[in-house]
Amino acid sequence: MEKEATALGDIRVLDCADEKGLYCTKLLADLGADVIKIERPGGDPARFIGPFYHDEPDPQKSLHWFQFNTNKRSITLNLETADGREILKKLVEKSDVMVETFSPGYLDDMGLGYSDLRLMNPGLIMASITPFGQTGPHRDFEASDIVAQAMGGIMYLAGFPDDPPNLLYGSQAYHMASVQAACGIQTALYVRELTGEGQHVDVSMQEAVSIAQESAMQTYDLRGEIRQRTGHSGLVPAHPAMGTFECKDGYVNIFMFTGQWLDLLDWMESEGMAGDLKQKHQGVIEKVNDLFFIFGLVMDREAYTRFLKEEYPPVDKHLREFLKIHTKQELYDGAQQRRLQLSMVSTVEDLLENPQLEALGYFVDVEHDELGASIKYPGAPYNLSETPWRIMRRAPLIGEHNEEIYEMELGFSREDLILLKQSGVI
Repeated sequence: MEKEATALGDIRVLDCADEKGLYCTKLLADLGADVIKIERPGGDPARFIGPFYHDEPDPQKSLHWFQFNTNKRSITLNLETADGREILKKLVEKSDVMVETFSPGYLDDMGLGYSDLRLMNPGLIMASITPFGQTGPHRDFEASDIVAQAMGGIMYLAGFPDDPPNLLYGSQAYHMASVQAACGIQTALYVRELTGEGQHVDVSMQEAVSIAQESAMQTYDLRGEIRQRTGHSGLVPAHPAMGTFECKDGYVNIFMFTGQWLDLLDWMESEGMAGDLKQKHQGVIEKVNDLFFIFGLVMDREAYTRFLKEEYPPVDKHLREFLKIHTKQELYDGAQQRRLQLSMVSTVEDLLENPQLEALGYFVDVEHDELGASIKYPGAPYNLSETPWRIMRRAPLIGEHNEEIYEMELGFSREDLILLKQSGVI
């Protein structure tokens, strides 16, 4: 049977990354690259991150590991040994890309830095993901996801105005850095097609996070104003009726620009939920519906505060009462019929039952023979018509492909592997 085409099917990647880069190499693996996960003997530390399958703590049952290591192969290798370093060099000779997250200078000190490895493989592309990059006064500083979010500035914008800065859920700094690294690697692969030469892709977590602040930097540069936390109201903090609101069975997000609020009021009135808004507060409704008035509030914080305290409360009261008698599905369907911008705030259960995602075939069932189970995974973040994204196999067990790679691809004998294991190399 002819092998189905993939975007990166002829690319081999050595994955020497910790949490900072696991998503990067997953993105490459799911596009068809042959990603070899290099783990320390005993298993990568990420295997010990929960939750675990059936709540049984086990490095072979980490759901976190499952999620970020699909389609990869695994070998164990101790780079702290001379033999381990020589084996890595053999792998480098046969590879296109290496992704690493060690502290700057660590690999150089072992003779495994980019300047060393490119001598044996001029086409090698090495991506280094570190907290602050390979140069500069902070290059040797350590950092976790929370530190990178803080140092990158995005934490300052997360949360409510009167609360301290908040952490974004889900190790977002690691994922932002991984996405930038994957983009850099694929760009370097394209350039290599033209020049035949590889290059070093230097990814700073702080930089990856700092570019995700919308217009905060430009706002300060042009107006000297530091953007503040806006809670659930998002991009338009001066619009009091934009943001996340509670409904009967959860939450909805309203992001209706001016011009639509009269339609919303008509909807509320048709169900007897508008109260006396049209009779006594028509002027407030017209202000909320006026684009120029809203822009004026953006520029004048005192006027905004005064409007919130003195004029807006009746509108807010009736809006919230209207939302609380409806489910999020009812509100979404009604908004769609009226061409209003209102969406459900989805839970994981909602996503799994979402008809749009089902129609797209987004979720993928992956067989785990070692567990005797099939587990549902999030699917493609994009679709390529000719070289589709796909999950071909589950994440690997610890050293699952040692024999396949060491014996069949590097030429070691079974006796060699026994000795290497006894000496702590693999």
